[in-house]
Amino acid sequence: MESKIHKQISQQILNIQNNDFDDVAMQLFQYQAKYNEIYGKYIKLLGKDVNSIKTIEEIPFLPISFFKNFTVKTGIWKPEIIFKSSGTTGQIRSKHSVRNLDWYEEISTLGFNHVYSNIKNYCTLALLPSYLERNDASLVYMTQFFIHQSKYKQSGFFLNDFQKLKVTIDECKEKNIPILLIGVSFALWDLAEQINIQFPKNTIVMETGGMKGRRKELIRSELHEILESGFNIIPIHSEYGMTELLSQAYAPKNGIFSPTPTMKIRIREFYDPLTTLPSGRGLINIIDLANIDSCSFIATDDIGILHKNDTFEVLGRMDNSELRGCNLMIQ
Repeated sequence: MESKIHKQISQQILNIQNNDFDDVAMQLFQYQAKYNEIYGKYIKLLGKDVNSIKTIEEIPFLPISFFKNFTVKTGIWKPEIIFKSSGTTGQIRSKHSVRNLDWYEEISTLGFNHVYSNIKNYCTLALLPSYLERNDASLVYMTQFFIHQSKYKQSGFFLNDFQKLKVTIDECKEKNIPILLIGVSFALWDLAEQINIQFPKNTIVMETGGMKGRRKELIRSELHEILESGFNIIPIHSEYGMTELLSQAYAPKNGIFSPTPTMKIRIREFYDPLTTLPSGRGLINIIDLANIDSCSFIATDDIGILHKNDTFEVLGRMDNSELRGCNLMIQ
């Protein structure tokens, strides 16, 4: 029975339309409440009756820190890979077990193509030094897949070789090849300071991942101003994703993110985590339908603004977020 429901919902997710989202999310909630031991236990500890929950506004969101302390899985299966978050020495890293890598590849492609155009038509250049030092980062896997999908042989990772990257960009410019340059924020900042690059007009420069302790943390608008000035290119794009999610969101300009078809953002009150708001400022809750095999209802520690057209901004992370989350389950 579990496998039949899984197959049915998976097909609905891959063919999702805006007006279907809430219905699929409700089906997924019922499925995960039944077959996800950790999520089911959390719902019971909240005193919630699963059968009384009729709308997505009533669905409980699992604190994201559960991915650090538990194996969050729906059903019984062996993972093809376990993605892990970055972390400083001694810090507990989040772990996300992935049942099927083909599924992750499909979801990643679906999301990018929805916001932009077919990923195959870009020369994908990656500047992700802090991530390449690990072999369990979801961002590296996704970017590697995008590189393999590209029809351009120039695609690839460049680590810290800025000169080689410049030569590749110049070649793409000469041949009028569209570029997707995706980089961790501090590496793009280093590149902008150290190398004079003239990007072709059909270039997407996309920042992701923060400073990772390598540079001073900036608000997104400050970072974009530095990169736009250094690269002489406007706008700078952004990607929003995390280890605990299989979907991404993209901001083509001004740090305004558009959820991809398998994602919906909710905002919860700062001091009442069980109350969600239709729009405004608060902490970000995410419904990620792609998380069919883990948990699709995640309460993050990110502060954001949800606009009435479902776009959103990410303002930073809640202070002391490491201290919160799993107290309810540790008894």
